[in-house]
Amino acid sequence: MTSNNLPTVALIGRTNVGKSTLFNRMIEQSKALVSATAGTTRDRNDGECLWRGKTIRVVDTGGLDVNKRDEIEKNILIQSELAMKEADVILFVVDLKNPPLPSDLELASKLWKTKTPIIVVGNKAEKAAERRRAHQPDWRLRGLPAPIAVSATQGSGVGDLLDLVYEKLNEIGKHPVDYTELDATRVAVIGKPNVGKSTLLNALLGTDRFITSSIAHTTREPNDVLLHIGDKNYLIYDTAGMRKHARINQAGGLEKMAVDKNEWVIRQSDVSLLVLDATEPIGSQEKHLAGILGDSGAGVIIIVNKWDLVQDKDVSTMNDYRKYLAGELPFITWAPIMFVSAKTKQRTSTIFKMIDDVGHNRSIQLDMKELDGFLREALRTHLPSLGKGKNPPKVMGLKQVSTKPPKFDLTLKAQRTDALHPSYLRFIENRLRELHDFRGTPINIKVRIATAVSK
Repeated sequence: MTSNNLPTVALIGRTNVGKSTLFNRMIEQSKALVSATAGTTRDRNDGECLWRGKTIRVVDTGGLDVNKRDEIEKNILIQSELAMKEADVILFVVDLKNPPLPSDLELASKLWKTKTPIIVVGNKAEKAAERRRAHQPDWRLRGLPAPIAVSATQGSGVGDLLDLVYEKLNEIGKHPVDYTELDATRVAVIGKPNVGKSTLLNALLGTDRFITSSIAHTTREPNDVLLHIGDKNYLIYDTAGMRKHARINQAGGLEKMAVDKNEWVIRQSDVSLLVLDATEPIGSQEKHLAGILGDSGAGVIIIVNKWDLVQDKDVSTMNDYRKYLAGELPFITWAPIMFVSAKTKQRTSTIFKMIDDVGHNRSIQLDMKELDGFLREALRTHLPSLGKGKNPPKVMGLKQVSTKPPKFDLTLKAQRTDALHPSYLRFIENRLRELHDFRGTPINIKVRIATAVSK
């Protein structure tokens, strides 16, 4: 079962009526950014709502401002209309703290023309006076049903709302389903602003789900979508573009929230796609991201986007760029590099195959017999070099202790773990990579001191 097969409920409304707070309440996560700043949500945000043992899909859309005509607002309108077409039930969210605004009435007129069942949700009804407003005539917008009063912040009324939503879905034959945890590869798509992450995602998904624009920071929050290809499931996160820390601090708390959440997403992912712009040099932001990725334990694939814009390419251009990246991003030299154009879809169809390969490589398990033979050969060709201390260390054994990513314990007979020079750990890692396909996955080797066995 994938998210796209579940009955779908879309949240529609003007800006700053609390849709994202209600969305978070319904899915029981702080997945959508919540702020007093209007327009925090720009793309659609998908999640699953589990209620009384049954699950539905919930879609949070960007707040609509029918009076604005800029590029972002036009794209938000397109995304909202797509969500309405996909929805089995629409939740039209309004703010009961204030009287209806002209934009509420315009949206009501648009929704009234649809054949999809509509539930009007009167949010921000924390007080009795606000709850009573739901029954006033001026809230019967264009003949739509009276609002169901809720407080998404406090949670009051949300249970009754969910009962009504599930009842409506059952009435139209879109039954909420029992839903067990999905077995999916978690993929984070990261990069600095305006390198083409959302365009790449749209190419991968085959839709225009993510807003694409020449304006940097079009995406400000991690969005995820479940994708089913063949017999495999992928949970794909589109993260906000990461800027330099100084600029983030100047921009205020909202973008810092996004960056913190993006780093959390990276650490939760199985595979991260680091998207680079082939037309720009590697800078401090890319190096910072590479450092986070190198420490995260996730698999990494470097996606060099906009390859179609590179001029005067020849047979050596790709190899030259690989050497350039090895020097600029030394923390992730083990990551495979793919040269693509998200705009023209050049080579994007092969990305999922690489994700599968990296996911497999993270799961490689080597048995003790093989590792014993490997270590004997390694010691024969290269004796361990002394790090700190006076006595040279003696390597006693190598054991794999876990996967995802592969982790090994290297046991020493020594007084201290730093008696072994760090270069020997790099030698062991490089030898492991020569003998097995660990492309795309970090390898963690931890030094342990042999415990004396008492007689």
